[in-house]
Amino acid sequence: MPETILLVDDEKEIIKLMEIYFNNEGYRLMTASDGLQALEIIGKEEVDLVILDVMMPNMDGIETCMKIRESYEMPVIMLSAKGQDMDKITGLSIGADDYMVKPFNPLELVARAKSHLRRYNRYQGKARQHNDHEIVIDDLVINTATHEVCVDQQKVKLTPREFAILEMLARHQGNVLSTDQIYEKVWNEPFMESGNTVMVHIRRLREKLERDSKNPKYIQTVWGVGYKIDKG
Repeated sequence: MPETILLVDDEKEIIKLMEIYFNNEGYRLMTASDGLQALEIIGKEEVDLVILDVMMPNMDGIETCMKIRESYEMPVIMLSAKGQDMDKITGLSIGADDYMVKPFNPLELVARAKSHLRRYNRYQGKARQHNDHEIVIDDLVINTATHEVCVDQQKVKLTPREFAILEMLARHQGNVLSTDQIYEKVWNEPFMESGNTVMVHIRRLREKLERDSKNPKYIQTVWGVGYKIDKG
């Protein structure tokens, strides 16, 4: 399903123009003419990014942004005909992620929206825990309750120790874990020069998870230090 962008503006010309640009880029564009309509849509629909005009009837963009931030984390780009620094500071200080001054270049707005969506998906979406039991990293899904692992929607059978190593690395995304850290945690005994044991299990994990185990996508080797899974 395409990502959904909500454009909140009472200028029909801007809405018509941006509909063309965002639809051409494959996004689903929803529109609202004021803050009250926007909040109603956000409450019913799954919205990935909001573009919010400051000057609107009924409820302006500043108040709308504050209401959004009470419950939602999606990126918000503010639009305003005002270019003074204080207006930008106000917009950013209440939780907006970006600020553009009208008139703006439609291609620049699309580019900024893409950038914020990419960042949001990377750090708040795909690589975050989707619930208390799931860790999702790109197309790798680890269910810590059922001990099930899927890659590209295909189940992968792991031994208990293979699963324990994978879960440990996944819970510490971006951090390098040394061989002795992994061994002591997974085998629950002091590390006694058993680096080969960990290495063998890492190799087996890669053979099961990776399309090309020699060029791993998930578990990376940091030579002389240990292993890590990069943030998604």
